[in-house]
Amino acid sequence: MKYIGFVLFTVLTNAAAQLMLKYGMMQLGPLSFAGVNPILKILQIVFSPWVFVGLSTIIISMTSHLYVLSKVEVSFAYPFLSLAHVAIAVVAYFMFREELNAFRIAGIGFICIGTVLIAQSGGSHAGTTTTTPETVKASEFIP
Repeated sequence: MKYIGFVLFTVLTNAAAQLMLKYGMMQLGPLSFAGVNPILKILQIVFSPWVFVGLSTIIISMTSHLYVLSKVEVSFAYPFLSLAHVAIAVVAYFMFREELNAFRIAGIGFICIGTVLIAQSGGSHAGTTTTTPETVKASEFIP
């Protein structure tokens, strides 16, 4: 639980990035590559303000996630990323008027319950007896 702040930062920046990308794409309107140089169109998308900030935020989120992975077990850290689905669904409901029906709410509930159960398991590398990547030989992966 020592690194939970970094885990939650990763989740929130991931969710924020997705919402910025959605908003940016809404600003651009429906995509069409007809009669347009695809490379120029991609550059137009990438360098539109909200998409660019969203992509930059994804980089921040990934950097944070890499830090988290260096400190805790991946089987502990990765499931927390599903909380981004929760944040996105709730914010998208208010911001984009996206549907939040009973099935989505139930799914959000299951995600939250699962994440709480995983959080209770701990997850730091301290005290584990697993082999570190430096000591694993390539021949151990070949059947």
